[in-house]
Amino acid sequence: MRLANSARHLHSSAIVALWLTLSVVGAQAAEEKTYLMKFTFPTINDTLHQLAKSYAAAVEKDSGGRIKTEIYPASQLGSIPRQIEGVQFGAIQCAIVPPEFFVGVDERFELMTAPGLVTSMEHGQRLTADPGVLKLMLGLGANKGLRGLGLFSITPSSIIAKSAIRHLSDFKGKKIRIFGSDFQTTAFKRLGVTPVAVTLGDVLPAIQQGAIDGALAAVTVYATMQYQDAAKYVTETGQPMIFGVIEISKKWYDSLPADLQQIVDRDGAAASVEINPWATAFNARVRQMWLDKGGELISLPGDEQSAMMETLASVGEDVSKSKPQLSAAYELVTEAAKRTR
Repeated sequence: MRLANSARHLHSSAIVALWLTLSVVGAQAAEEKTYLMKFTFPTINDTLHQLAKSYAAAVEKDSGGRIKTEIYPASQLGSIPRQIEGVQFGAIQCAIVPPEFFVGVDERFELMTAPGLVTSMEHGQRLTADPGVLKLMLGLGANKGLRGLGLFSITPSSIIAKSAIRHLSDFKGKKIRIFGSDFQTTAFKRLGVTPVAVTLGDVLPAIQQGAIDGALAAVTVYATMQYQDAAKYVTETGQPMIFGVIEISKKWYDSLPADLQQIVDRDGAAASVEINPWATAFNARVRQMWLDKGGELISLPGDEQSAMMETLASVGEDVSKSKPQLSAAYELVTEAAKRTR
């Protein structure tokens, strides 16, 4: 009987030892496994590109090489809608894109495009640091396969056109590309423009072919993506401010060990703040770059700029008032903008 008990004890001990060994091996395998993190964005050699490089370098270093990164600028992985879908389904791990392009996921993503929301790059940077704004904007899309990690101010927007827009009256009758939010559609219609939603990769060909007369974007795009031969006139309205958001795939994130999740979260949040001084300096440099390429920078006369802002002042409220969820979020963001002005 004692021999039988001893045999059972040895058998149980062996099972426990085997289980512990397998657990250790499994943990070691998890630690040794590498994960691919692909970054996608629509521009090149600009603020989005710089942020992607900084973020990628940080996660590779902090993960000890367990996260390998690849960077795909200039919509190499498809149009902006395809990039967003890729992140939702886990084929792409990170997209860095202006938030209003996610409006098909949740209409509140367009909030940051409200005309007059911010008055400068610095104001935009203070707004994106507001805890309430961050909680709102980074939480959007959580039930649609997205995890928001960072929000940041890219640049004031401007209008590029084949024929110069020097006065408010020059807007009338033109077809102008917009990003696709109701805020932008309403704003440009008030200026007498026919707004056309076009993804960035199609903008330059559309201008060259005459399908549109001009586009809403920024000097940071026109200069780095060589627009000068297609259109050289840039009217710096400064409105709306263009923001960026870091969104990663929730499906991919959930597959990571807890320590790597913490690294991805921490480094993404840090990168969205650390980019601020770089973005401010880059915006100053790129304006001179545009002039050096033969482009022209135009400002509306002061009274006309003021008249334009007065015309657009109620866009955000008018668009959101019939949509309770959007209206509540708009109120939160505009109150934060007033506090940080």
